[in-house]
Amino acid sequence: MDYRLAIEGAPETVSGGTGVLLLHPSTGETDRIDTDFLATDTDHFLVISTRTTAREVTQKLEYYDVDESRAVILDTLSVERGYSRRSGERIHYVSSPDDLDGIVSQARDFLDSHDGKLRLTVDSVTELAYYADEDAVYDAMIEILALLDEYDAVGLFHLSQEVHDAEVTEKYVELFDGTIDLDADGSVSCEF
Repeated sequence: MDYRLAIEGAPETVSGGTGVLLLHPSTGETDRIDTDFLATDTDHFLVISTRTTAREVTQKLEYYDVDESRAVILDTLSVERGYSRRSGERIHYVSSPDDLDGIVSQARDFLDSHDGKLRLTVDSVTELAYYADEDAVYDAMIEILALLDEYDAVGLFHLSQEVHDAEVTEKYVELFDGTIDLDADGSVSCEF
């Protein structure tokens, strides 16, 4: 199955199983690329949020006019921060951002229980590495990429270049099928 991408400089379409790494200097401009990715040619999508709560993700989707009825949100922050939370059909929780097994399990559950064109986004890999062991996070991303392949889905994974050294960044670049490089000025370059 092919998926359209609405990202300047990227191929017009990518095949199911494709994982895309979004390299960025800060989180400011990533919302635009993230929401364009989720809103295009998609039946259902999963937002794995390690940076913001489900409420904040919902506000972002509303602001960028993304159809929330197609969204499932995995909130990794609220439980640890002590916020009240109620899992529902479209919002799920894990105990903390370092619950990598829970995150991978929720990704599998989403892909297994939805049909059609499926996308997911991990916002962000950098935040996961802040809470959990870097090697364990890398292994979890390998597992999620394998799920994309198994379920013919596509994914976008955020990584801040300001936080990781060049060796770690390059290790991630090599793991993914394509890279979107977002500069501080908002310009975008892609390599697939």
